[in-house]
Amino acid sequence: MEGKQDPSRRDFVKAAGAVPAAMGGILGAPAILKANGGDPVRFALIGSGSRGTYLLRHIAAGAPNGRCVAVCDVYEPNLKNGVKDAGTNPAAYKDYREALDRKDVEAVVIATPLYLHFPATRDALLAGKHVFCEKSLVFKAEEIHALRALANERPKQILQTGLQRRYSKFYQAAKQMIDKGLLGRVTHIQAQWHRNTFARDPWNKPVPKDRTDQEVNWRKYRSMSGGLTAELGSHQMDVAEWMFGTPPEFIVGIGGLNFIRDGRDIYDNIQLLFQYPRGQKFIYSSITTNRHLSLFGGQRTEFGECIMGTEGTIEITVGTDAEPAIALWYPEPRPPAEPTPASKEKKEVAIAGASLAATGKGARGYPILLDRDQFRGDESFLEKELKFARRWLYAKGVMLPEEDRNPVDVQMESFFDCCRTGRKPLADLEIGLADSATVILSNLAMDEGRRVYFNEIEKMGRTPAAGNNRQRT
Repeated sequence: MEGKQDPSRRDFVKAAGAVPAAMGGILGAPAILKANGGDPVRFALIGSGSRGTYLLRHIAAGAPNGRCVAVCDVYEPNLKNGVKDAGTNPAAYKDYREALDRKDVEAVVIATPLYLHFPATRDALLAGKHVFCEKSLVFKAEEIHALRALANERPKQILQTGLQRRYSKFYQAAKQMIDKGLLGRVTHIQAQWHRNTFARDPWNKPVPKDRTDQEVNWRKYRSMSGGLTAELGSHQMDVAEWMFGTPPEFIVGIGGLNFIRDGRDIYDNIQLLFQYPRGQKFIYSSITTNRHLSLFGGQRTEFGECIMGTEGTIEITVGTDAEPAIALWYPEPRPPAEPTPASKEKKEVAIAGASLAATGKGARGYPILLDRDQFRGDESFLEKELKFARRWLYAKGVMLPEEDRNPVDVQMESFFDCCRTGRKPLADLEIGLADSATVILSNLAMDEGRRVYFNEIEKMGRTPAAGNNRQRT
């Protein structure tokens, strides 16, 4: 029988449609900018390695309100690749400070190695530019305090962090479902980012003769990188803080350098446990020996999150350039009806079998519907039939809803719009700093083998940050 395990059609429509029309209000501003005929924001890219050129390609294809006028990188081949991928014939600089001196540069996009995030961000703010900086926003504890003070002195300058899940409609939908109580009380989140580096290691790129391994594969070294915690886990730590609505209370964890012997000094596997103020837990794993993901029936690998509440669960993962995002909602099985006197004796006799039946069968996963599948009431006959058809295919598992845009495109368009309108970014300064603090404290918890409290960050690094002078040289 279907009724006891599956939600009613009304329940399904209510929860699956938890992405309200208000979603358009959150991310619709760039369209307003275009309608008003606003000029594209002229920006300089600082750091045109793999991530920098990736952002340039996405800006060129999906963020028409930004125009690259300068590319900066200390390595000549990277510099040439950046100029090519920008597609706007930008000027090229090996010293980014030359680009910051240009009055026509309104904003910067920073995609340098992590240890250079703070100096570049500091210099850009001092030069009066808006800043988009990739995660993690800063590398060291002292940089958290220094950047907060500096940015707060310049409230008219936009500072946005590269946490693109904040710009995904599916993740926004998950947050709204939580806020509306559709998952009950959310008590646990599990997340992973697993890779099999024995099959392919993106952190071991070939090293040209004119460079060192530290320069090319900087993510492997503690002097430049926060390791798996910063480069991968920071995204999902931010998801947990977003969904729970607060940073963690404390962190414990184990990290090890057990399987990869290539000169790296970061951990090659980490397992972390976070407790939040109301007792909620976030469990995180990042390994480098296997990429299996035990979500979505094994349809995806590597990374994803599982958000669990007393009345339901969401399995979710962000998309890539080749794969769409996925979000499924699993309602908790409804409790059995109270027994009647006539059935009580029979139930007691068969209690073992009944218990197994009640706990052994899981609920069905339902897709979360996005704007394009919501009924507005003014659809044409053909539009309505297409929506009914898509919903039927979703229900049968033949296809799943897809976001209409890559969240990377959305975050970059939103950044440039914020530069024009002064609107606060969804991934603003404080979100970026909280995420960086969580990364720093997570590594400390593993290094020292103890429970590390989040409020420890307030006493850490109170001496001036290295190079934190306010005179540009």
